[in-house]
Amino acid sequence: MVANTTLQPVAFILKGYPRLTETFIAQEIEALERRGLDIRIISLRHPTDHAVHPVHRRIKASVKYLPEYLYQEPLRVWRAWKLVRHWPGYRAARRLWLQDLRRDRTPNRIRRFGQALVLAAELPSEVQHLHAHFLHTPASVARYTARLTARSWTCSAHAKDIWTIPAWEKREKLAGLDWLATCSQAAHDHLAALAPKHNGGDNSQDTVELIYHGIDLSQFGPPAKVRADRDGRNQDDPVRILSVGRAVSKKGYDDLIAALAALPPSLHWRLVHIGGGKLSDKLQQQAKQAGIAERITWRGAQPQEAVLAAYRETDIFVLASRVAGDGDRDGLPNVLMEAQSQGLACIATRVSAIPELITHEETGLLVESRDRAGLSRALAALIAEPARRRKLGQAGEDRVRHEFSHDFWIERLAARFALPEADAETAPDSVAREA
Repeated sequence: MVANTTLQPVAFILKGYPRLTETFIAQEIEALERRGLDIRIISLRHPTDHAVHPVHRRIKASVKYLPEYLYQEPLRVWRAWKLVRHWPGYRAARRLWLQDLRRDRTPNRIRRFGQALVLAAELPSEVQHLHAHFLHTPASVARYTARLTARSWTCSAHAKDIWTIPAWEKREKLAGLDWLATCSQAAHDHLAALAPKHNGGDNSQDTVELIYHGIDLSQFGPPAKVRADRDGRNQDDPVRILSVGRAVSKKGYDDLIAALAALPPSLHWRLVHIGGGKLSDKLQQQAKQAGIAERITWRGAQPQEAVLAAYRETDIFVLASRVAGDGDRDGLPNVLMEAQSQGLACIATRVSAIPELITHEETGLLVESRDRAGLSRALAALIAEPARRRKLGQAGEDRVRHEFSHDFWIERLAARFALPEADAETAPDSVAREA
């Protein structure tokens, strides 16, 4: 089913906006705006990052912030409840919420219903469709609001939101929405199996669609210069290694530090880490105890211009993703596509959708998650072999530019929003060329 939103604005419900770690969402919003979709951003949280990416400055959508915590704006919540409790959909929405609350007795569940009350009361009448980014809390707010107001809703599901909520919640949300887009084959297959069946048939393919985020190649043009032939033998010109990702369990940075510490002393290297995250201090202490702290630079969260510059100064990109204890895991990390777009040889783990992008020994190297010894061997091999790095990097760049262009995949998403087919004036340059 396609949402009939061509002539009407759409509310995009996000957990937080703007966020440095969610460039892919901003990239999507900008592209859909260019295609003619009138988007109103609804954020459940206020921003915590001090910087923004250039794409955030190009987005025209208005932004409304819901009460992050209900006790912070009690009058706003009370006024919303007083208004909507008389609406025809209120009792059904309240029953739905109480049913969820009985199975998930958390403050978070209460907060989402309160936010839905405020959104329902304050949403302009011309906005008749809701689109949630992430299947967990933003989708809960969208679902309750849709039931309160008799609006339609859809969702984009990504990674943590898929793997850390219970099956009953996924199944019921899939039964209530119009369609869901997800960014990896692994996630697609998992969610399609939970999608509703009607009249003995299987409508999972209509409900769940694979739409990769892709990479905006206009923002990630090819690097301007050829990389040096560093091979780890020169102490004054060490091989440069980069990793971009939040310092959280699923990124496996403790595994990466252990793998780096196990490298032969004769190999000279430096690691740059870009990303925030609650485990940064603990990881820095681990590096100090392992005796490699002076070889690692921790830059924290950075805007896209700084990340792109880091890709272009680097010899190897590494991401040691794994499944965290609570089930959280990566989907298809955009940073891998970004790194490959710059001709970087990538080392990653066989987790979730990463093998959908990287083919071992063809477009990069893959090791098993949590295999610190295997990760160390892969690093040692690429540190010492610049020719192999160039071969893998070129193959990875070719594949990303041909198969993971954001321009191609955004047209699939535009069709889901019932936007007219792109013509030479509205299509991104690469789509127009392919046509």
